[in-house]
Amino acid sequence: MRTFMPAVKSEDALRPLQVEGLRWTIQHAFEGSAFYRQKFEKAGVHPRDVARLEDLPKLPFTTAEDLRAGYPFPLLSVPLERVVRIHASSGTTGKRKILGYTEKDLRDWSDMFARCYEMAGLTPEDRVQIAVGYGLWTAGVGFQLGCERFGAMAVPVGPGNLDMHCEIMVDLQTTVFCCTASMGLLMAEEVKRRDLREKISLRKVIFGAERHSEAMRRNIKGYLGAEDTFDIPGLTELYGPGTGLECPAHEGIHYWADYYILEIIDPETLEPTSPGEVGEMVVTTLRKEAAPLIRYRTRDLTRLIPGRCSCGNILPRHDKILGRSDDMFIVRGVNIYPGQIDDLLSQGPRMGSEFQVFLERGADGKDYMTIKVERAEGADSKEDRALAGHLEHLISHKLLVSGKVEVVDFQSLPRTERKSRRVFDKR
Repeated sequence: MRTFMPAVKSEDALRPLQVEGLRWTIQHAFEGSAFYRQKFEKAGVHPRDVARLEDLPKLPFTTAEDLRAGYPFPLLSVPLERVVRIHASSGTTGKRKILGYTEKDLRDWSDMFARCYEMAGLTPEDRVQIAVGYGLWTAGVGFQLGCERFGAMAVPVGPGNLDMHCEIMVDLQTTVFCCTASMGLLMAEEVKRRDLREKISLRKVIFGAERHSEAMRRNIKGYLGAEDTFDIPGLTELYGPGTGLECPAHEGIHYWADYYILEIIDPETLEPTSPGEVGEMVVTTLRKEAAPLIRYRTRDLTRLIPGRCSCGNILPRHDKILGRSDDMFIVRGVNIYPGQIDDLLSQGPRMGSEFQVFLERGADGKDYMTIKVERAEGADSKEDRALAGHLEHLISHKLLVSGKVEVVDFQSLPRTERKSRRVFDKR
């Protein structure tokens, strides 16, 4: 079976590839994009000034606002006739962020995604049931593109439609399920409700583009009888999903450093974070033709993980996505990310994976936070008060702000095949 991993055999050998890709990208963007040329000139930097990786901070940042300002073809660095496909973000605020792809961009994306399937331990005999969305966004077509490039069987069902998913999973003996974490939980609970676990042959689950807790992962794995689960990052601006994967050692997400450079910065000061410190992901592509990214601020929060993974792969790692810098909410002067609450709740015994956060302002003018969390399946409701007290103690001591915890019945919080809404700010 062919490999999609880089040919280099050491971390040091990656560096020349990155330098070469960086030089090419800067020159390509300068010559092909009026936007980038003006941005460089305003910053007083020329492609000849970027000869080493250490020169990267000389370059200005690119932001989501730049993409929206350049609508409908932002960052375009090739003639429009070379664009063979476009994808777009969901457009939750303002105009959608539309990105163009050349034929080579799509080949590169398919190779990156095939690498994900390889790292997860798939073989061409696997049958990959795809339960993420198709359309303008990159999800479904990305999973399918990589699956076909890798050589496994793609089963493109899309999100929702649990009846069809259950039928296909039984009849085709699907071995891999690709989904958002929310859709994974929905499907897992449906398989359990229909008592299908002994009738399916699922081995692996790959989660895409949604933060999820260890409790949710355990439930999905248990209900489906899967051997392993993997986290896959996804960003429309950076091709789409498939730009990295959590390996079987589960010591972080390997990212494809031969295709892009990853920096971690403090979102407030814009300075590099200390090694291992959480900050905002900033990406610079090394091969992207149609819409190259140069120091693009993703708003995703994570940290780089030093050292080589125990799996032996030389590609560097970042931690799971904690959240987005613009997802942060403030309670009584304390900055909180949903991912922090997710992590703390996962430490609580006898609780499920689903939660919701409600923020309200009291008559006294103070902010109050209430967290609704599901009781674990089969847990005794008589223990709710003790569980709530334990979680309130964790929140107070770890987040340095008080919050009221309400334990609710298992499966009483909403399920969705897409991304679950966690925070409801009523202030």
